[in-house]
Amino acid sequence: MRYKELMSAIPDISQKILSSTLKRLEEDHLLTRKMYAEIPPKVEYTLTEMGKELIPSVQLMINWAQTHFEEITK
Repeated sequence: MRYKELMSAIPDISQKILSSTLKRLEEDHLLTRKMYAEIPPKVEYTLTEMGKELIPSVQLMINWAQTHFEEITK
């Protein structure tokens, strides 16, 4: 996804937080960043194989949170 797409997909996130999170995920080898020499500059982010391995675990956490939403938000 492109940076702008990520900003639109994640409600209420600041540019600073998104940028720092993407940088950390790249440092942790969970995503790759590809820059294109264009004007305006174009940057795309893609999950690495290691990042893709986390999807089932993250999905389990999402399912748990949805199941227990009422208890969590009291």
